[in-house]
Amino acid sequence: METLQVNNTVWNLMIFFCLLITSVIIVSGNPQQTGKEVDLNANSVNQFNHETSMPRFAEPIPNVTVSIGKDALLACVVDNLRGFRVAWVRVDTQTILSIHHNVITQNPRITLSYNDHRSWYLHIRDVHEEDRGWYMCQVNTDPMRSRQGYLQVVVPPSIIDKETSTDMVVREASNATLICKAAGYPEPYVMWRREDGDDINYNGDTVNFIDGEVLHITRVSRLHMGAYLCIASNGVPPSISKRVTLKVQFPPMLTISNQLVGGYIGQDIKLECHTEAFPTSINFWTTEKGDMIVSDMTVSGEKYEAISTDSGYNKYMILKIRKLSPQDFGSYKCVAKNSLGETDGFIKLDQIAVPSRPMTITEEPDDDRKDYDDGDDDEGNGGPSETVFNSLPTDNNSLNSDAVRWSHDGVFGWLASAGCCWMVSALVFGR
Repeated sequence: METLQVNNTVWNLMIFFCLLITSVIIVSGNPQQTGKEVDLNANSVNQFNHETSMPRFAEPIPNVTVSIGKDALLACVVDNLRGFRVAWVRVDTQTILSIHHNVITQNPRITLSYNDHRSWYLHIRDVHEEDRGWYMCQVNTDPMRSRQGYLQVVVPPSIIDKETSTDMVVREASNATLICKAAGYPEPYVMWRREDGDDINYNGDTVNFIDGEVLHITRVSRLHMGAYLCIASNGVPPSISKRVTLKVQFPPMLTISNQLVGGYIGQDIKLECHTEAFPTSINFWTTEKGDMIVSDMTVSGEKYEAISTDSGYNKYMILKIRKLSPQDFGSYKCVAKNSLGETDGFIKLDQIAVPSRPMTITEEPDDDRKDYDDGDDDEGNGGPSETVFNSLPTDNNSLNSDAVRWSHDGVFGWLASAGCCWMVSALVFGR
């Protein structure tokens, strides 16, 4: 029983001491907590004052776009810098370019300028493509403060010659592919068009230009022959182009518009022939006996004159024969040859009667007068040297039909006049 009382006494003492200690902690803790709240408010005010006194960026660093080879300028504006320092850093490589007034990088194209301890300019001269990227302006506060700006370097288009087609020669009816590769930044847009501005017969469609690097033509014809321009552009001047010539090989083809020509003795006349060929053909005329006709205008009174005019793969041939004689009538052959083949065509020269001048009996208006021989032998003026005489009549009776018609009119006119006189006399004497 005494032991139980002793234990209770000890237990009560322990509880009392615990309560006492707790009270002391609570009483002593209240003043400490109150003081801490006062200190936090004071720190907030101090922190605000500290923030307003720290450097700050007045504006963001604008992004800059320049063409390759030009100069770039990045601007960083800092207010209230005080004793802090400004540095420029290349972000992707973490390269320090400058610290305050000093340029750190070994790149000779980079320089620094500043104004009123507020504006800090990074200059990059003769910009290269590798200069493209992010640049940081930072102030050595704790923690560090920074702003970033992007330098965009654009590159005008250029043609990659080693990957672009050169002049091409293909056979007619085969396929042809022209390729054009271009470089630049942004990536260039490439198109094809004909240099002469004509439309392109592109696989069944008629178009003025073709989008893309590849111009593929199936079943090439001679109409596709010509110069093509590969044009590259990306919005950065100047645009650029490359000229590629497409040549189409085919054997000669010959066309004769008038295979039968008439002429009279003493007349100057011309025969015409049109050929197409590539490579360029060798063209000449032969007589009915097969003799080649060679013209030599240095000899006075030359009988023949052969004229040839080229226009692309077309060739126009003219054979002039002066002062036709009976031996000149017959067949003449137009011949065209190249490495792919040969062709020819015949023109027959027939003799017609010499047109005579019609007899003029009465005066007629100048515009209605028909003069078949005015003595002018110039070609192309409707004179006797023109092949228009092929359609002249071959007998003098029909040529003189106007005179005959005039004679009939004269007889009937005389009879009509006599009848009128008789009627007038009858009326007078009858009265």
